[in-house]
Amino acid sequence: MKKTQRRKPLIIQRNATPDDFEGIIKLSEICFKGSEPWSMDMLRSQYMIFPEGMQIIEYEGEIVGSATSLIINFDEYDDDHTWREICENGFITNHDPEGDTLYGIEAMVHPEFQGLKIGRRLYEMRRDLCVNSNLKHILIGGRIPNYHLYSEEFGVRAYIKRVLEKKIKDPVLTFQLSHGFTIERIIKDYLPEDKESEGYAVLLEWNNLDYTPETRETSVMMKKVRICCIQYELRKIISFEDFAQQSEYFTDVASNYKSDFVLFPELFTTQLLSLVDYKGMSPEDSIRKLDEYTDDYINLFSRLSVEYNINIIAGTHLQVENDHLYNISYLFKRDGTYEKQYKIHITSNEAKWWGVRPGSEIKVFNTDCGKVAINVCYDIEFPEVARIACNKGAKIIFVPFSTDEKHGYLRVKLCSQARAIENQIYVATAGTIGNIPSVENMDINYAQSGIYTPSDFAFPPDAIAGECNTNIETVVIADLDLAALERARNTGTVQNWKDRRLDMYEVNEL
Repeated sequence: MKKTQRRKPLIIQRNATPDDFEGIIKLSEICFKGSEPWSMDMLRSQYMIFPEGMQIIEYEGEIVGSATSLIINFDEYDDDHTWREICENGFITNHDPEGDTLYGIEAMVHPEFQGLKIGRRLYEMRRDLCVNSNLKHILIGGRIPNYHLYSEEFGVRAYIKRVLEKKIKDPVLTFQLSHGFTIERIIKDYLPEDKESEGYAVLLEWNNLDYTPETRETSVMMKKVRICCIQYELRKIISFEDFAQQSEYFTDVASNYKSDFVLFPELFTTQLLSLVDYKGMSPEDSIRKLDEYTDDYINLFSRLSVEYNINIIAGTHLQVENDHLYNISYLFKRDGTYEKQYKIHITSNEAKWWGVRPGSEIKVFNTDCGKVAINVCYDIEFPEVARIACNKGAKIIFVPFSTDEKHGYLRVKLCSQARAIENQIYVATAGTIGNIPSVENMDINYAQSGIYTPSDFAFPPDAIAGECNTNIETVVIADLDLAALERARNTGTVQNWKDRRLDMYEVNEL
């Protein structure tokens, strides 16, 4: 008997991958003619921040439906919010994994495939995401694309009333009402470029009957992050074990205080040059000897992060890759994995004495305490670096630094405070003190490590969560409330992040 060969399913429902981005952009150009489609940068940001919220439907290999969502705490937004505010201009950098609301920012169905119930399938996928994520409800700012046909005859409220009474059929609102959504309010100027809806949208809600609220205590605890910054004294050592002992001591201190992160300073591994006999060598050749300790350095902090259950920003380490020298900051996570950030801006002394090359990527790291970034010393003095990191969702920027005297230190401190205020984030700094006279370009060090906040009523009056005493080997520890950042961004005295004039400028990562 001849077997019948099975065909693959014609319709596939799944989460999007980067390979789908061009297809999603093509679909947006078809569905929203005359409007700006999704950009590749927006889709990359959405995928990096909340890939589960990017859902698509394929029909015979072609993307015919797409829906995008993010999670927020809706209490932190105004009733009259705009589409751009609710999703940070499509980049969803305001996505809050601890929020209680799934907010739908886009749903598209290819007009040639509407008979396949693509829209219904997308909404079922979105409801499943809401239920599986234990979220309170789904909210949507729904378009009313037929309103422009009736706006001269009657107002928007009368139009919506007629849709509810089924006297008028609106292709979007009628569909949403038929799938269990209820009208909460009308939003004016939700999407001004939506000429068919004349800028209006209807806030619609679908309640998750299976939602189990978290206790207030649990919610608050998940928003708290404790940081420990090490003001590390450079001194001559006689073995790698001396360096390891000093590093483990401070890691132990931070862990005993139940810190989530511990931050070491820039270039603190230059202490290992105490072990190198480099007489007759140039400064550039001698500094490259540090690379011989790279494996020991990685093994040490990988072990410490796991054993002490703490995320470690292990300062920076000078490392040779493809015969080029880089100044690299490592983030060792308490799950045993690690990632690294290359210093982007190299000082003239680093280039002159050591031949350090710059990195070329601004990274944001996912951790068990949210998204963080690392700006190595000089990098914090360039506002666009922090702005790009914050645009990717970073709420804390760690700044390992090494400065020789007070002027250099103050540049780092004042710029760190500026970044905290202008982006409404936390910035933590840690610097080296002491000296290693035998190391060229590391003869003196000046530091006062600190943890800085936005400047508003929810934070300390001087916008300083804590600082070390100057030039003394010690630590500073502070509790940072991530929920306070969200409140400040949405309801603060000033709202620097929200009030950016994105109509006049845009920050892009090349």
